[in-house]
Amino acid sequence: MTVTTSAETQAPTETHDHTETLDLRKLGMWVFLSSEVIFFTSLILTFLIYKDRSTGVGQDILNIPLTGLNTFILIVSSLTMVLSLDAAMKDRQRSMKLWLLATIILGTFFLSVQGYEYFQLWTHEGLTPAGNLFGSAFYTLTGFHGTHVLIGVIMLWGLLIKALLGGFGSKNFLPIELVGLYWHFVDLVWILIFTLVYLL
Repeated sequence: MTVTTSAETQAPTETHDHTETLDLRKLGMWVFLSSEVIFFTSLILTFLIYKDRSTGVGQDILNIPLTGLNTFILIVSSLTMVLSLDAAMKDRQRSMKLWLLATIILGTFFLSVQGYEYFQLWTHEGLTPAGNLFGSAFYTLTGFHGTHVLIGVIMLWGLLIKALLGGFGSKNFLPIELVGLYWHFVDLVWILIFTLVYLL
């Protein structure tokens, strides 16, 4: 008969509980992102329907070069997000903080360019949310995406503040990974929006 100590019987339980907690947090993020897929799919389909039925000011006034640059900026921000996570996993504190800050700057730049685009379309091209179906669908789709980017930037600020306080490292990087999943999702959605709204 094999005799086990109390320490031996408790250790697997503690490890299992820790793993289960991490899995639940990741699962929660994936469930949330799945609901976001449904949300943006409905917005994109609505845009495509309204676009074909709209008259007046339309897609031809959109600034493709400017938005193309903005798309590139957002793609680069996905890279800096990956680098911040990699730095956290390797306990490179300075690099982690710099890459988080870089992601914040790029996300803020994206929002600034989008705001400038809205200003130009509204004041110089006459494209307003109430002007026609295209304007309504365009501002709804891109506006909701911009709101998601803003939420992501706010979460990134939270990560950076915690990082500056020494809250992340090789043994605690899951929050960065979870926000990274959200950020990559937002970037992928924008690539799809840019293709369907500006290019096709």
